[in-house]
Amino acid sequence: MPTPPPTPIDTTRCPLCGGDNRCAVEIEKATGEPQPPCWCVSETFTPELLARIPEAARRTACICPACVRKALATPP
Repeated sequence: MPTPPPTPIDTTRCPLCGGDNRCAVEIEKATGEPQPPCWCVSETFTPELLARIPEAARRTACICPACVRKALATPP
């Protein structure tokens, strides 16, 4: 039986929780409207948080603000 093709990554969704990641780059792609700098440029992404991203979604889909806040509020 052939292996089904992988499910495409939805770049508008957080790869950790599936929520809307509010990525300005993706919003601009979808609407064609220039966006202000993305919310993520002023956030801190810990190595532990980045390590949780599934391999297939790395450098493809952005983590959402809620997952970033949760990670920063959780002691290492």
